[in-house]
Amino acid sequence: MAKGNDWEDELGSNKRQRKRRRQNKQPRKKNSSEQGMDEDYAKSEQDHFLSNLEAKSGAFNWMKEDRHKRMFRDIESKIQGALGKGTYDWVDRRVFDQVFDRMTLMSLYKLMKAGTIDTLDFPIARGKEAHVFHATDIDGKVVAVKIFHTSNAVFKNLIQYIEGDRRFGGLRRRHRDLVDIWVRKEHRNLSRLFRWGLNVPRPLGIHKNVLVMEYVGTDVSASPKLREVKVDAPEDVFQDLLEFLAICWQKAKLVHGDFSPYNILWHDGRAMVIDVGQAVIQTHPKAQEFLVRDVTRLVEWGKKNGIKMELAEAMFEVLNMNLDHVQQQMFSEEE
Repeated sequence: MAKGNDWEDELGSNKRQRKRRRQNKQPRKKNSSEQGMDEDYAKSEQDHFLSNLEAKSGAFNWMKEDRHKRMFRDIESKIQGALGKGTYDWVDRRVFDQVFDRMTLMSLYKLMKAGTIDTLDFPIARGKEAHVFHATDIDGKVVAVKIFHTSNAVFKNLIQYIEGDRRFGGLRRRHRDLVDIWVRKEHRNLSRLFRWGLNVPRPLGIHKNVLVMEYVGTDVSASPKLREVKVDAPEDVFQDLLEFLAICWQKAKLVHGDFSPYNILWHDGRAMVIDVGQAVIQTHPKAQEFLVRDVTRLVEWGKKNGIKMELAEAMFEVLNMNLDHVQQQMFSEEE
């Protein structure tokens, strides 16, 4: 644990970071009139779609191979909702080009064959690093599928959250390697936080750039972000989130690193923390800096909601809160 003067230095030098904004994308419903098309027509439409992809972008030349065409035909009906309404002439090309590349389709194929995913229905959230989709598993239960983009360089800006984490040594800077590491990091952080009883989505599966986790929302949309709602008892929410940070630091030995109302959902009358990919272990060289920043953002939210607590007092609580009642839990992703 840091010495007092170390924390004073961190408190004195802490700078506010910009908050990331994400937009919710409205779900698309399947065109029921197209569902009754016969098999020959469906195959013709698919072949036409694949031919257009090959003609318009060299990035999809891999689809010419028979084995990849067979793979795609095996799962195309299960991802139709995520691509757009009806047949392929309704495909949202922007989503397809940005999200569904070879690596992603291969990962979805593996997860579908394993039963972790059955259908991919529609996007519910999107950000610079990933799209999140409403989906179902083999038993029909709703799950969330977070697909991390492999076609942009955004992860290069997140190196500071990976370097210095001994769990991910031998870091290579190729973009796809960074994506793979980032997804494994989010999955591992989620698992650790969930084991300590913290209110985060339960991790359910992972393959390459695809992370499957507990769905947090309604039948048509994800739960709102904390910044979008007015809570009736902000003091209780503040104390709940303060304890979250304390358990993270004292028990899980993690720092969230981006603890803002943008990364906290309001679900079933309680705050649920999401987007934990950037969370770092306590020995990370910037762990103290990130913790001060996290507590600062919570204090700022508290002040906007009439809670009078200064940063120094909140920091003392996080570092010294009595957590004897908190015990680590055992869980299996298959449960």
